[in-house]
Amino acid sequence: MTSGENKKEPGRSIPLWIAVLIPLAAIGLMLALFAFGNPLSLFTANLPPIEDLNLERIKVVDGGFEVTVVNGGPDPVTIAQVLVDEAYWNFSISPGATIPRLGRAIIEIPYPWVETEAHEIMLITNSGVTFVGEVPVATLTPTPGVEEFLAYGLLGVYVGIIPVALGMLFYPAMRKMGRKWLGGILSLTIGLLVFLLVDTFMEGLEFALELPGVFQGIPLILIAALLTWLLLLAIGSQRKKSIGDDPYRQALYVATLIALGIGLHNLGEGLAIGVAFSIGEAALGSFLVIGFMLHNITEGVGIVAPLVPGKKKNGESEEQAESSEQPQEMKRPSIWVFIGLVLLAGVPAIFGTWIGGFAFSPFLTALFLGIAVGAIWQVIVEVVGLLRNYAEQDGTPLVSWMNLGGFVLGIAIMYLTAFLVKF
Repeated sequence: MTSGENKKEPGRSIPLWIAVLIPLAAIGLMLALFAFGNPLSLFTANLPPIEDLNLERIKVVDGGFEVTVVNGGPDPVTIAQVLVDEAYWNFSISPGATIPRLGRAIIEIPYPWVETEAHEIMLITNSGVTFVGEVPVATLTPTPGVEEFLAYGLLGVYVGIIPVALGMLFYPAMRKMGRKWLGGILSLTIGLLVFLLVDTFMEGLEFALELPGVFQGIPLILIAALLTWLLLLAIGSQRKKSIGDDPYRQALYVATLIALGIGLHNLGEGLAIGVAFSIGEAALGSFLVIGFMLHNITEGVGIVAPLVPGKKKNGESEEQAESSEQPQEMKRPSIWVFIGLVLLAGVPAIFGTWIGGFAFSPFLTALFLGIAVGAIWQVIVEVVGLLRNYAEQDGTPLVSWMNLGGFVLGIAIMYLTAFLVKF
C-alpha cells in the first residue's frame, strides 16, 4: 500500500452532526443579526414607518364596542385616538396602545350606540394614519351560551343536514332508472362539484383579501388546497388497495369523498350565515338560510349518485334486473350509510355557524375554504374516473350527449339556485 492510499479525504474526520451543525449555526447567526440588529439602517433611516392595522372584528356589547385589531405591518403601531361617527371618543386598549408586529389588541369603546343603526369607527395612529371599520347594523353580538349554541346549531341543521337528506330521497327513483341515465347522473354530479369548486375558491379569495398582507391570504388558500389534494391522493392510493374490485366499496368510497368535499363547502356556508346573524343582518341571514337550503338539495343527489347500480340495461327496471340471471354489481346501502353521509356533508355547516357567530376569524376561514378547494378537486377527479370506467364498460364515449347534458344541467341548477344567495 502506498503512502498516498493512507491519506484520508478532506472532511472525512468531521462527524456528520458537526458538518450539519456548522451551516445551521451560520444561518442562525445571520438571522439573529437581521432580527435583533439593524444592518439596513442606512437605507431606512429617513423613511416613515409602514403601518398596516387590520380591524379583525367589531363586537357590539352592552354600553359600547369592542374592536379586535391585528398589526400586519413590519413596524409597531401606536393607537393615539379613536373616532366614533366622526367624533373623538374615550377608549381603553389592552395589552397596550403600542401594538408590535403581528401583535393583537382589543380596544374597548364606551359608546351609546343605537339599535339597528350603522356606526363608523376610525382609529388614528400617532403618525396620523387612519383605519376605518363599520358596524352596518348595531345589535348585540351573541355571546356563547347554551341557548345561543342551540339556536346557531339549528341554523346549521336547516342549511346542511335537512337539504342534503331531502336530496338523498331521490335515491329510490335513481335506482329505477336504466343504465343510460347513470352517466347523466354522474355528469350532473360533476357539474355540481365544478360549480362548488369555483364558488369555494372565490369565497376564499374574499376572506383572503381581508387578511393582513403578512399572512399571505391567497398563497395560504392555494397551499392548503394543494396539500389537501395530495393528502387525499395518498389516502386514496392506500384505500383502493384494500377495496379491491368490489364495486359497492368503490362506489361507497367515492360517495364518501363527495360528502366530505360538500361538507367542507357547507362549513363556509355556515360561516357566512353565522356572521350575518352575529352582526345583526337578520334579514340577510334568513335569506341565506332559504337560499342555501334550496342550493344544497341538489348536493344530496350528487352524493348518492355513485351508489346507483350500474349493471342494468337501457330501459330495464330494478325489478327486471333482480329477476334476471345476471347478478347485481352493487348491493343496496343500509340506512346507516345514508345517515353517515348526511352527517358528513351536513354537520360542518353547524360548526360553521358556531364559528361565524361566536369566534369568526378571516385567517381560519380562508384556511378552511382552501382545504375545501383541494378536497372538491380530488372528488371531481374520482367521479370523472368512475364515469370513465362506466363508459369503457359500455363501449360508449366519455363525453356523450347524455353526459354533456347532465354536466350542463348540474352547473345550471347550482347557478340558478345561487341567485337566492347572491342576490
